[in-house]
Amino acid sequence: MSRSANLLQSLDWTVSSIQFAKRHVVPVFSLGLVAAIGRAVQLKALGPISPTADLLLEIGVESVRIALFLYALGAANMSRGVNRLRRFLANGATRNESWRLIAQRLRRHWPALIANVLLFAGIAFVINAFIDHIAYETCLYIALKTRQLLDGQASEWVLILFFKNLSVIPFTLIVNAFFCLWLVNRLPEPVR
Repeated sequence: MSRSANLLQSLDWTVSSIQFAKRHVVPVFSLGLVAAIGRAVQLKALGPISPTADLLLEIGVESVRIALFLYALGAANMSRGVNRLRRFLANGATRNESWRLIAQRLRRHWPALIANVLLFAGIAFVINAFIDHIAYETCLYIALKTRQLLDGQASEWVLILFFKNLSVIPFTLIVNAFFCLWLVNRLPEPVR
């Protein structure tokens, strides 16, 4: 096996996460957009909101994030993701076998774990740096306020969290779901 193929195989959960996000861009982007709009409204993008509206929006944003995690955990099938989680939590024998598998996998593949975490951290750093650049180094924020598309009380955080909810947060949820699948050796087959 060539060195590059071996490296790619050890980065299997992060590579699978990227492939999943690319293959399912519409549902991932749609769920991210719902969360992004909810978070922007919470941050007074359209003006002040009531505490009740803030709470309802928070419930909506977190529900969308849970749905995305379960969608990824089920490899694009939310009910399969729910069933996987339910089986792990409800069935003692399955849970014990899973914990045994997890411990074994971590002992054998800790270098791959470190490599995947470092790759993910690098990707997240680049995305976050790009978002910060958009928020602080471009005139998008000023243009949106000038055109009254953002309320006068809205800060740059509206833009920052809007773009994070479209990009790095959904990707993190996918990576976390695929990490769980990697731990129990159930990653979907990579696309060739």
